[in-house]
Amino acid sequence: MVGPADALVGLGPVASADTPLTGSPISEADVAKVARLARLDIDEAHVQHFTEQLVKVLSHFRDIDALDLAAVEPMTQPYPLVNVMRDDVVQPTLDTDEVLAVAPEAEDRRFRVPPIIGLDG
Repeated sequence: MVGPADALVGLGPVASADTPLTGSPISEADVAKVARLARLDIDEAHVQHFTEQLVKVLSHFRDIDALDLAAVEPMTQPYPLVNVMRDDVVQPTLDTDEVLAVAPEAEDRRFRVPPIIGLDG
């Protein structure tokens, strides 16, 4: 069975969530790159903090992957619920002109947002 921690194979040792790591499957450079790609402006202290948190999360996945679940029947939903949905009810909404009046930018009765695709910044 392939699990989330299988993606870490060859990336270095990962300890359990309760023990310190001697090597890390993810580096601060990896976290900084993901933050940049997500257009998140985080300082070096936060990069280190988030790296430590992510290493702990990945360690938990490794612990979960180590469990013997051969006798556990797969399930798509843990509770016997079927199509639990509310009825559609039409409710009053805000007026479009009111909403656009408080928007930072609007164009052709729509919100105008800065472009994000194709920018290298």
